Amino acid sequence: MKMDSDLLHSPAVGLTEEEEADMNDWKLPLTFMKKRHLEKIEGSKALAQSWRMKDRMKTVSVALVLCLNVGVDPPDVVKTSPCARLECWIDPLSMSPQKALETIGANLQKQYENWQPRARYKQSLDPTVDEVKKLCTSLRRNAKEERVLFHYNGHGVPRPTVNGEIWVFNKNYTQYIPLSIYDLQTWMGSPSIFVYDCSNAGIIVKSFKQFALQREQELEVAAINPSHPLAQMPLPPSMKNCIQLAACEANELLPMNPDLPADLFTSCLTTPIKIALRWFCMQKSAKLVPGVTLDLIEKIPGRLNDRRTPLGELNWIFTAITDTIAWNVLPRDLFQKLFRQDLLVASLFRNFLLAERIMRSYNCTPVSSPRLPPTYMHAMWWAWDFAVDICLSQLPTIIEEGTTFRNSPFFAEQLTAFQVWLTMGVENRNPPEQLPIVLQVLLSQVHRLRALELLGMFLDLGPWAVSLALSVGIFPYVLKLLQSSARELRPKLVFIWAKILAVDSSCQADLVKDNGHKYFLSVLADSYMPAEYRTMAVFILAVIVNSYSTGQEACLQGNLIANCLEQLSDPHPLLRQWVAICLGRIWQNFEPARWCGVRDSAHEKLYTLLSDPIPEVRCAAVFALGTFVGNSAERTDHSTTIDHNVAMMLAQLINDGSPVVRKELVVALSHLVVQYESNFCTVALQFIEEEKNYAVPSPANTAEPGNMTPVRDSPAIPRLRSVNSYTNIRAVTTARNLNKSLQNLNLNEEGVPAAFSPGNLSTSSSASSTLGSPDNDEYILSFETIDKMRRVSSYSSLNSLIGVSFNSVYTQIWRVLLHLAADPFPEVSDLAMKVLNSIAYKATMNARPQRILDSGSLTQSAPASPTSKGTHIHQAGGSPPMPSTSSSSLTNDVPKPPAREQPAIRPPYTPTLGGQAPHSHQFPRTRKMFDKGPEQAAEDGEEPGGHRNYVSLALQTGLCDWSAKYFAQPVMKIPEEHDLESQVRMERQWRFLRNARVRRQSRVITQRGISRLDDQIFINRNPGVPSVVKFHPFNSCIAVADKDSICFWDWEKGERLDYFYNGNPRYTRITAMEYLNGHDCSLLLTATDDGALRVWKNFADQKNPEMVTAWQGLSDMLPTTRGAGMVVDWEQETGLLMTSGDVRVIRIWDTDREMKVQDIPTGADSCVTSLSCDSQRSLIVAGLGDGSVRVFDRRMGPSECRVMTYREHGAWVVKAHLQKDTDGNVISVSVNGDVRFFEPRTPDSINVLQTVKGLTALDIHPQANLFACGSMNQFIAVYNANGDVISNIKYYDGFMGQRIGAISCLAFHPYWPHLAVGSNDYYMSIYSAEKRLR
Repeated sequence: MKMDSDLLHSPAVGLTEEEEADMNDWKLPLTFMKKRHLEKIEGSKALAQSWRMKDRMKTVSVALVLCLNVGVDPPDVVKTSPCARLECWIDPLSMSPQKALETIGANLQKQYENWQPRARYKQSLDPTVDEVKKLCTSLRRNAKEERVLFHYNGHGVPRPTVNGEIWVFNKNYTQYIPLSIYDLQTWMGSPSIFVYDCSNAGIIVKSFKQFALQREQELEVAAINPSHPLAQMPLPPSMKNCIQLAACEANELLPMNPDLPADLFTSCLTTPIKIALRWFCMQKSAKLVPGVTLDLIEKIPGRLNDRRTPLGELNWIFTAITDTIAWNVLPRDLFQKLFRQDLLVASLFRNFLLAERIMRSYNCTPVSSPRLPPTYMHAMWWAWDFAVDICLSQLPTIIEEGTTFRNSPFFAEQLTAFQVWLTMGVENRNPPEQLPIVLQVLLSQVHRLRALELLGMFLDLGPWAVSLALSVGIFPYVLKLLQSSARELRPKLVFIWAKILAVDSSCQADLVKDNGHKYFLSVLADSYMPAEYRTMAVFILAVIVNSYSTGQEACLQGNLIANCLEQLSDPHPLLRQWVAICLGRIWQNFEPARWCGVRDSAHEKLYTLLSDPIPEVRCAAVFALGTFVGNSAERTDHSTTIDHNVAMMLAQLINDGSPVVRKELVVALSHLVVQYESNFCTVALQFIEEEKNYAVPSPANTAEPGNMTPVRDSPAIPRLRSVNSYTNIRAVTTARNLNKSLQNLNLNEEGVPAAFSPGNLSTSSSASSTLGSPDNDEYILSFETIDKMRRVSSYSSLNSLIGVSFNSVYTQIWRVLLHLAADPFPEVSDLAMKVLNSIAYKATMNARPQRILDSGSLTQSAPASPTSKGTHIHQAGGSPPMPSTSSSSLTNDVPKPPAREQPAIRPPYTPTLGGQAPHSHQFPRTRKMFDKGPEQAAEDGEEPGGHRNYVSLALQTGLCDWSAKYFAQPVMKIPEEHDLESQVRMERQWRFLRNARVRRQSRVITQRGISRLDDQIFINRNPGVPSVVKFHPFNSCIAVADKDSICFWDWEKGERLDYFYNGNPRYTRITAMEYLNGHDCSLLLTATDDGALRVWKNFADQKNPEMVTAWQGLSDMLPTTRGAGMVVDWEQETGLLMTSGDVRVIRIWDTDREMKVQDIPTGADSCVTSLSCDSQRSLIVAGLGDGSVRVFDRRMGPSECRVMTYREHGAWVVKAHLQKDTDGNVISVSVNGDVRFFEPRTPDSINVLQTVKGLTALDIHPQANLFACGSMNQFIAVYNANGDVISNIKYYDGFMGQRIGAISCLAFHPYWPHLAVGSNDYYMSIYSAEKRLR
């Protein structure tokens, strides 16, 4: 691989220091790069499964029509002498004609019975037309809808005619009588199969098709014209389902070679092994097998159906080979129809392939309808010849000396061929030819284990392989194998079944029907079984019980719950995850299982998983607890207590670091909300009232845009639909600026800023644009209202108002939902909004008194627009639901709560002022409660349950289906990032070489020493006032955040790459940014002063930015204008994120587990303004607002972890920096400009430098020992480590010499000597060392 020459300056021999550092890039862990971050959490699209035979058929009746007229040759065939004479292996001339006829008939029947012993056989020997008619009609009558076979041997009558007739006899055998195929079709009906063994048989096939077409046309005519004679007749059956097999083409005669039987075609179809061996002996190549004669062949020992004997083995190999040829040559649907629908048809067609091979060697071409592609030259026939050769070569010694028979290596060799295909082949290739053989091998105990192993490897290639295997017909075989008790097959079978069920879950019914679930229950309970196989077993059981009551019942009987509970603490995370999902599914809407769970205190055992280190496991536990409380059966006091317990346990996950877990949490709580709907309606009303009382806006609050009131108006670009569908945000920025100027003007009559949003320009209503989901246009509670409730609820005396003690659980859960509705991750907040709004809707509907119809009292005070909506609701919609109807009337299927909970009937609310409608009247004045026009609400008010649709509380996150995808995807394949040749790996290698180059070149510059730093290499006007800037460590990209958006610039090219909205609410601002995985696939983390953290990907490269994850890093932050906001420091080596700010703790998050791992109390009463950590020494340094600098050792307990406190600064610490070397010092700077150096082990500073006073921003270059100060008086000073000023920057270069504005932020590049400066006049500039240095 050729590299850039400048990439490889350093010698290759022996790793230098820098090369070691570059090796470290490979070792650095990546964060937020798991599947749950990269994929949408949803199941895979179900493949349409065509493998199940919708119409399995049986051939139940067989008509054997023999027209031999032994001893009299038909006039139109001149026979050779000697000539082929045998019919059904009998020489008709060796006995009297009548006896010969009967013996041949009996023999033919026996030959067919080998293939289908259960059918009804009727022989018709040398018949008349009437006899054939009688025979056919009676067979069809008895067969009903099943298949009938018509076998015709015409060796004793003339050839079929061009008019479509075959010949039979008159009563006294003096004449040949024609029988029209048209009549035969009518008598036989459909479905049927016809076998014609006579010369020119192809004519019959053609005539048959013509007559069938003629029938179709007649039927069409009759359908249009009722007076047509056919219209009165019962409809003749369609002939499309008829199958025909004919011995030769229309112009061919049957072979007359005396060494062959006369009915060669029938022999191939009914005694294939016998004729195949004879034919083999007649080939020249047979001379290579000495001592084998035709007589010897007759003596092959064994039975056809005993696979251990020579004859049985040959038969088995023959079946495997013909099946394989058919599967590889035929189109899939035709293969299914001919080779899998009907046992007899499948056998006849397998044997037909042999007939084609043998008869073509005598210039005869058998014909079939449906027509098959030619198969007589297929390579698998050579494998057959080879197997016959090996078998026959043993014959003389077996028969003469009685030696034992050596089994054929055929199956072992085919498995090896399959293995070669699996291990050596490329990704995209044709399916393996040997698949049907693998199926046959499952029948053999000798090769079974190996066959299962290879089959498992094949299924592991992906869903397409599973579909292919199912279409070959693997299903009944692996189902049957579940009855085997062999332990060594267990892992293989479990693997195979996991693969099948991951692709086609409809097999759950087959498993339960055949007691297959017991097999997996025993695997799960087997402690010697490795965890990965128990995981697959529990996955299979989770599919069996998924929304399938028979399966739930069966597994409950099989003790599944106790089995699962025992494995909840298994060290294997995937097993824990699936055990929880399985539990959640077995008691989903299945009361007996829930009570079984209660008896085993399953919910308490699941609690431990709520703090599991793996987010998916926590998720599964939340899912299981959610379905545990979501059972809609009657509630007793006992179960209510359990529900409350579970609810309060779940509530603790409100600030979980993983959005997947919080989404599952909303769904789990929504089950509870449905269960206790009336209680939640009561709480909702209470909160709505409460919010209303606090909502009287004071003009001061709204008129001054600068005032940071904690009232959430719609965010500037309201959560543009959902995160992933950021419709070109770059275009929206203009709307944002417009929005900012309009926000102060657009007041409605109360003086509240209306929820104006550029979203209105594109989406239907402000509510829907705030919510991000276009389908919920009729939200009652807008985002603002909910956010306000959340704030109000924290300081209101709700509990005293409600009074009933157990209601406090509902109040707390309502608060949790309010909190989740303001979640920084849009999918979480959207789900929570749905739940809250469904309850708010029901609450307001039920509480509305009937007198509202008398709208006289309403209109007198109604301000124009909003309140009149309230009036229209009912005038348009007829009478609203009676206040007395219980909430269930609105929710078709939720049963009424037990009578003792009075609030269920009427929420305790009585309107006060005569007849005034409490809600519809006052709400719209303070917040537009009904965001959509009156018509909408009216329709919903009209019919109970009308609103159910928009909340469909069968909310789901798709977690389980998404988790099941794991089993459908390849498990054994090396992941792409470990494959040395993969694109992913090459890209990573390129990035790491780039990183090495940046480190090396920048090191050269900083080691020379930097004497000046004022060369302006970039200037541009940022869309917003820069508040935080961050250089990407290795590429030329810089991120600049303003209050709520992020702009990306390429500082080398001087162009803007991207600008997007961060999604934080209007009253919050971005206060910190970090690049995660900067050395590889970079993500950007933003922190806002309300404590929320958001992580973005796909920025600054032509794609739309997407939110990877978001969570509430600090929960008790109060956004203030003069606080420190939120400060963070990121440690890539450990994946730990330190967060602090306007709180009294330093909270450490483990991004791998997405959990809070530690809270370190700062022990101070002021905010943390700066954080810096060193993973080698486990130290964290915090600068605080009171001027102190504190050093913490995170290995120690909360009471003793503060190892040093320096109180030498007298004012706010702007920056505290911990140098990364093993003996690195702490450098800290306060607003007063004093820079102090501390040695972490000594109590006093070891050096002090004085810089400018009134610092607003400061940064320290980690490599070059420079620091830059920005101050209020509009200049930047850059100092070196000795405190000497090396540059003073006061003016922008070339920008008409304009003076720099007040400095809002500063940042050094981590490697290059570049300094980025943002100022309050929107300008963003970058300064660097002199050109000659760079």
